Order: sequence, then C-alpha cells, then structure tokens
Amino acid sequence: MQTRNYIFAIHGIDCAHCANTIEVSVARLDGVEACELNATTGRLRVRGAVEPDAIITYVRSLGYEATLLENDGVTPTTPDASVSFVEFMWQRLETRLALIGAIMIVPGVVLHELLGWRAFWIDALAFAALIAAGLPIARSAWRSLVRSRTISINALMTIAAIGAVIIGAHVEAALVMVLFAIGEAIEGFTAARARDAIRSLMTLVPETALRLRDGYETRTPVAELKVGDVIVVRPGERVPMDGVVRSGATHINQAPITGESVPVVKTPGAEVYAGSINGEGVIEVIVTHLASDNTISRMIRLVQEAQDRRAPVQRLIDRFAGWYTPAVVAIAALIAVIPPLLFGQPFWNPSPDEFGWFYRSLALLVVACPCALVISTPVSVVSALSAAARAGVLIKGGAALEALGKVRAVAFDKTGTLTTGRPVLVAVRSVECREPEQNEDARCDACTTLLELACAVEQRSEHPLAHAIVDAARVRGVMQNAPRATSVTALPGHGIVGDVNGRTVLIGSHRYFDETAPHPLAFCDRAERDAGAGRTPLMVSIDGTFAGMLSVADAIRPEAREAIARLRRAGIQHAVMLTGDRRETAQAIAADAGIDDVRAEVLPEYKAQMVENLRATYGAVAMVGDGINDTPALASATVGIAIGAAHGGTNQAMETADVTLMSDDLRRLPFVFELARATRRTIMVNVAFSIAVKAVFLVIVAAGWSTMWMAVFADMGTSLLVTLNGLRLLGMRHQGEA
Repeated sequence: MQTRNYIFAIHGIDCAHCANTIEVSVARLDGVEACELNATTGRLRVRGAVEPDAIITYVRSLGYEATLLENDGVTPTTPDASVSFVEFMWQRLETRLALIGAIMIVPGVVLHELLGWRAFWIDALAFAALIAAGLPIARSAWRSLVRSRTISINALMTIAAIGAVIIGAHVEAALVMVLFAIGEAIEGFTAARARDAIRSLMTLVPETALRLRDGYETRTPVAELKVGDVIVVRPGERVPMDGVVRSGATHINQAPITGESVPVVKTPGAEVYAGSINGEGVIEVIVTHLASDNTISRMIRLVQEAQDRRAPVQRLIDRFAGWYTPAVVAIAALIAVIPPLLFGQPFWNPSPDEFGWFYRSLALLVVACPCALVISTPVSVVSALSAAARAGVLIKGGAALEALGKVRAVAFDKTGTLTTGRPVLVAVRSVECREPEQNEDARCDACTTLLELACAVEQRSEHPLAHAIVDAARVRGVMQNAPRATSVTALPGHGIVGDVNGRTVLIGSHRYFDETAPHPLAFCDRAERDAGAGRTPLMVSIDGTFAGMLSVADAIRPEAREAIARLRRAGIQHAVMLTGDRRETAQAIAADAGIDDVRAEVLPEYKAQMVENLRATYGAVAMVGDGINDTPALASATVGIAIGAAHGGTNQAMETADVTLMSDDLRRLPFVFELARATRRTIMVNVAFSIAVKAVFLVIVAAGWSTMWMAVFADMGTSLLVTLNGLRLLGMRHQGEA
C-alpha cells in the first residue's frame, strides 16, 4: 500500500494530555510514519501506508471517536460549540456520568466534609459517585498505560482516588474524581468555543443560490453550481459563490473576507466573494470557483491548518509534560515512604485533623497535574489565529505568530504595498490657467477643457496612464462632456495622438516634446520637478501648439502614514522601504509614508540580500510585499507578509506567505503585531501562573495543610483561568473594526 496523508476529526478530547495519548498510540501502529493531533482543533494528521478504517477502529478502542475528513480538510461544525455547558456535558456518556456523580456527591460534601457527620449511606453514595465519575477516567488511564505505555494525567487521578479509598476517605476520593471530570469537560467546552470562532464562518455562506439559465431563475444548491454559471443576488442577501459581476451595481459588505468595515462599490467586472452581504442593488454574478474552493473555504482550511501547527513553546511544553508526569509518580512514591522510614513520620493519618505522608503523596499527585500548563499555549494560539482570520488576516500557525511577536524591523516593498500600484491623475495645468501657481491641480475652465480633450483621446487606449486620465475625468464629472476622438494612433514609447472635433490632440512624454514640440520653460521645469518626485509628466499639444500638462503618479495609500506611526507604537523599531524605482521617486513616497530609511534602485534578487542584512542587525525582520514579485525577499525574512490577497486575486499569496492580509488596508499591519505581542504576553502569563500555583500548592501539600479535593479544585481553577485568559484574544479588534 502506498503512503498517503489523512486528516481525522477526533471527538471526545477534553485536554491536551488526552490528545498526547492518542498521538503516541497511533504513531506506534504498523504503517504509520508520522502523526500529530492538536487537542484544541481536534484534528489528527496521519501519514503512512495504512487504511483509514484501521485508524478509526484503533482510536475507538482508546475510547474516542474519529471521522475521516474530506479532501478539503475542513472540520465540520458540531453542536458542541453552540450549546450550554450542561448540554455539552450531557452529549457524551463520560461527562454525563460526571454530572450524575456531581449530584450524588453533594450530600457527602455538605454532611461529611463541612459538618463532620459520618454514616454508611453517605459513604455508599460517595462510592457510587466515585464509580460513576471515576470509571471512565480509570479506563482511559489503563488504556494509556497498556497501549501507549505512558502514565497519563488520568493515571495520577486514579492512583490518588484508589489511595483515598484505601485509607477510608470515600467522599474525598469521589470528590477528586468528580471535580477532575468536570474540569476536563470545561477544557473541552472552551476548546470547542475556540474552534467555533473560525468554523462559524462556514455558516455565512448560503446553502442555495438563484441560478439564471435560459431566462429563468431556479433555486439551486451551491454544491451543484459550476464555473461559468450565472447567479442572481438580490438586495440584502449573502453572496453564495465567488464570482465576477456581469450586470448591475451595488455596495457589498465583505467584512467576513477582508475585515473591511465599509461596503465596497461593485460594478460589472468587479470580483465578489462568497459570504459577503449584498447592499441595495440586484446583481448578476458569473461563478468563478466551485463551492469547495471559494475564498472563504480556503480561508477556513488554511486557518485550521495553521491551528494544527504547534508553536515552538508549545512543543517544548509538550515534551516537558511527557517526562514530567512519570517523574511526579516517582516523587510521590518517595514522599510516601522516605519520611516514615527514615524520620519516623506517620505513614497513615494519625487523626482526622492530621495528614500522614501517604495522604500527602496522594495530594501531591493531584496538585501536580500539568493540565493548566499544557493547555496554556494552544488555547491562546488558536484564539489569536481565529481573531486574526475574523479581521481578514491569515497567520500560518503558531510558529509564525510567535515569530511576529519578536519582530523589531519591517521592510516594505513600494509599488502595490505602500502605494496603490495603480497610476492616478494628480495634477492638471493648462497654459491658459489663471489660478495661483501653488494650486498645481487647477480646476478652472481651461484646465477642465484640457482634461476633456485628453480623455477623448485616451479613452481609445488600454495603457495604464490612459486609464488614470479617464478615471479622473469620470470622477470629476467631465467624461460625459468629452467629444469623440477619431484616427487615434499610439506612438510607442512616446504617447498617443488623435483628432477631436477637427483638431489634432497629441499627448506625449516630456522627452518626446523636448525633441519635437516647443513648450514654455516654466512647464519644462515643472516636468523635471514632477519626474524627480516620482510622477510621470504628460504634455499636451493642440494642432501643434503646446496646451498644457498632466501629471500622473502611483499614489501612496492614504492610510500608509497612519499605519507606519502605529507600527512604531506597537514596538517596531525600524521601518525601511526597498524598491527598484529611482531614488528621487522612492524618497518622495517614503517621506509621505513617514519612513526614513530608503533603499532605492534595488533589483529583486538583491532585496533578499538586504533583508538578510537587516536580520543580522535587528534579529527578527518582517517583509511586506504583494506576494508575487517579492517572493525572494518574503522568503528571506523571518516573517513574510503579503497584502491584498482578495483584492489582487493572488491566491498564491494565501498559500505561500507566513501572513496574508486579505485586504490592502495597511492599518491591519499594526493589528497583526499587536495581536502577536498580546499572544506572547498571554502565553507567558499563563505559563508563569500555572507554575506558580503548582509551586505554592506543592509547599502547602508537603506541609500537610491541603486536602486532596482542595488540590484538585485548585488545579481545575488554574486550568479554567488560563483557558479564559487565552480566550480573551478572541475579542481583539483592529482599529476601525466594529
């Protein structure tokens, strides 16, 4: 049998230690070459020459359920994350028994532990609660010991409960098992909530669409739609498929995809994305992707894959937990026997109010449970990745998130990153203009006429500079007044010429006019200044007489300066712009963006070397580019960030970059670094808090001041607190998001 890759959804996992047991056990199956299970996402990845049914059967023998996922690997939404905690516990037999045990242990806690009453029926009820809540835990501990040869957390609790029964502490033994089972269920419930934060995006896509065929509209399941089909989207409806607008105009709220809070105008030829919300207009859309391959499906798939990738600190903690638990058992055994043997201390409890060293060793097993430590990292990482995805940012796993938190320098590409990548008209000046000179973009009648004539000729051209002039004429409301041009001829490398109402209109470069057409010295100087500032001057003549000049430039993004300023406040020490443009052009753009360090006239292959030099100086460096022509530099950086994946249609960016901004709004960059730093702080706080609580209670237990149920309550509380602290990251929003 050939080697294949499988992805399974594992059901019934409550903690990272349970996941580790499954992972270690499956890895030992014949034919399995590698496997990895993420407790928070519940996804098991297996590579090897093995049948999937063998994996499913084996996982079931461990006490869990496994479902083979389809090729897209998107974990199906389960009811776990949408119900109350009690309903969540009632869904499975193990947690249902824990609930029953919790009810049965109440009389023992109140009458025995608090009031000191002793009666046979209290012990009998407590023993029943112990069996109900503890039997699944003991069975899991035995399976781990036999199948994966590991001493699990469940084994610690089972040993502690059996020891408590031996010394006659039935109520305490039952309480330990009940509290532990409920604590594990809380971890599973909060993990399901974290998973649902990203999987709920799947519910944003309608299950059906109005397909238009032969003039008739038919309600059709989206799974049956094919590329090239035409669908109708009415006002207020969600767009069911990725596509291109064929007819109609509207505003689209595409916040689920790009995180943009402001609706975007969509006219014929514009792209729309499944899950976005149509505004006031009816539009017809040509389907461009199948349902399984639309933008939101790719987002969910990539985020889930990212959630499966463990952060370096998580891998370290997992390895630590692997030897920590057996070590705790050995230490507990030594604590139970050494003081009585060597120092004459009591082994059994001398009195109801004084604990012997056997009891203290049992309490040590309980308090040393590493649940809180193990869960502290993955729940924070998953929450951060989900929050980022909701803001239109895809981060490729915990390693990339951890690396982002260490970045101190950011390198930017210019064209398409700091600038829009599309030329726009920035100045119009007619020779007959009488407006003040400082107002270079004049709006007098003479300048309007000049723009009309230029638009008339440029409408017949496909050149990007021509589009800039036509777009400006449309925005200023003069396009409809532009006369029709005839005999339009391109002058390759020089410009374009055409006849407008019997007059010959020529639009050309400054160099071409220097060679062929006389023009005023003032305009010559203006053209030189524009060229030095990174603009493209276009001169206009009418019937051979100079008429004026238009200036076109790749405009800086309006939010660039704000984004750079916020990056510095977020802890970025240095920002640099790398570009192949002329130095004068680069410096002008950098000055507008608030960047002091400019590396101009740099070929693409040398950008990667400059990124390496920055890494030598600053350590961790991020490179921000458009994801296509900056690939070498993106790969050389500690973290490569591609922007505008949705707007530019560059699906390659989603697949290859460490971080992808679905929109081209640079203000999401500071959010990315703020989120990464917040995640790093959260993990550090969780780990430190978990270790501190363990250390304090170890001292308390060794001194004989803590009962076993107090120890398990402290462990459960710590696990809950670190989980809730990690889930806080789900609430992070970038500035401008509602």
